[in-house]
Amino acid sequence: MILSVSAVLLFGAASAFAIRAKSTSFGAALVVFLFGFYAAATGAAGPIDQVMTSVAQSIAQLRN
Repeated sequence: MILSVSAVLLFGAASAFAIRAKSTSFGAALVVFLFGFYAAATGAAGPIDQVMTSVAQSIAQLRN
């Protein structure tokens, strides 16, 4: 749960920065947001979560 919230905050901040820096349009950011929102409701959400958890655990092990 902590990783999910952190990832949401990270990607949200990155999207906000991209819009503010005018490197992307509001429409493009909205499309990316909606894609992520609807992808979370599909069967792909479980495997994506497992991959991200594995990546986070690998990074944590590398830091120790």
